[in-house]
Amino acid sequence: MLQPIGDRVIVKVKEEEEKTVGGIVLASNAKEKPTEGEVVAVGEGSYADNGDKIPMSVNKGDVVLYDKYSGTNVEYEGEKFLVLHEKDILAIVK
Repeated sequence: MLQPIGDRVIVKVKEEEEKTVGGIVLASNAKEKPTEGEVVAVGEGSYADNGDKIPMSVNKGDVVLYDKYSGTNVEYEGEKFLVLHEKDILAIVK
């Protein structure tokens, strides 16, 4: 598995439905970019200017909402992931 460094987080993106409520199948270019996913790996955190370690706010297994156009798409062992900085995460879904 991938291990992020610093304040980075690896998220398994939740795929959007391909059909609307009315049953219409959407083309892939008509779907909105996903903004929700599950955290699969978390970096060790960042460091403050004085050298103190700043712990991460998210944990493995958390479902999160993130900025629509943030992060880097990565494919690893046939699965698609998004690597993003912790600051790009907007909220944890409870």
